[in-house]
Amino acid sequence: MKELLKRSLTGIVYVVLLLSTAYLNSDAFDFLFMAFGLGCLYEYKRIVGIKGYYIFIAYLALWWAYIYLIRTELPVLILLGITLVIDLVLLLFLFLKLKQGLSKIQLYLTGIFYISGGFIFLTMIPYNDNEFAKFLIMGIFILIWVSDSFAYLVGKSIGKTKLFPSISPKKTVEGSVGGLIFALLTAYFLAKYEPRIDLTQWLILALVIVFFGALGDLLQSKFKRIAGVKDSGAILPGHGGIWDRLDSLIFAAPFAYFTLKLFFYVS
Repeated sequence: MKELLKRSLTGIVYVVLLLSTAYLNSDAFDFLFMAFGLGCLYEYKRIVGIKGYYIFIAYLALWWAYIYLIRTELPVLILLGITLVIDLVLLLFLFLKLKQGLSKIQLYLTGIFYISGGFIFLTMIPYNDNEFAKFLIMGIFILIWVSDSFAYLVGKSIGKTKLFPSISPKKTVEGSVGGLIFALLTAYFLAKYEPRIDLTQWLILALVIVFFGALGDLLQSKFKRIAGVKDSGAILPGHGGIWDRLDSLIFAAPFAYFTLKLFFYVS
């Protein structure tokens, strides 16, 4: 009971923090996710066993450049292309039983583009024509939370078919389908409050976010399983680390940004 209460209180504070910064002030939103990125990189660095602080410097330089300095499309497309390629290659790492793990260089590149790129594009999503689309980014948060919550509830209630038992034994196919269905229902209602993209586009965006968010969750679970740890950290009581809470979002964010680009939304 105490663990459930602790988990619930932490979850409420986390949700209020994210939604309030997105709603009240774009600068607060930017710097919150810059700080979250540093926290995730610290946890990633500790789990995979890479040393030095160069990865933090690279992240901060990229983040500052892409959020505040770069205004032309080509550098954004280059970073997006590299990030998407790295993420897709990581899916091979997730699903294939490789004889050798990732090398140190590959681990550094993974940290820079999978985590840093994820946070950069997550931060860039709500910006369009010098406007901050707060309801759009809040909607993306809500889709992830609805999917995760109902995947857990449905899986716990009726889940029997294991999704990926060697990596995440508790996740089920039934839970994943349930999470997707409730996310699509949520997208239907979100379309009424955020008209920048229409209903069909919201439904497509929900599919992209849920699908790649689930893969991001599994990918992070594989990193933890290799390292022999349950959580990436302990900063969030009852939830683990920052990476544990944001693993779905940071993997899905570049794909969501690309999808919105196809919708002619993101400039």
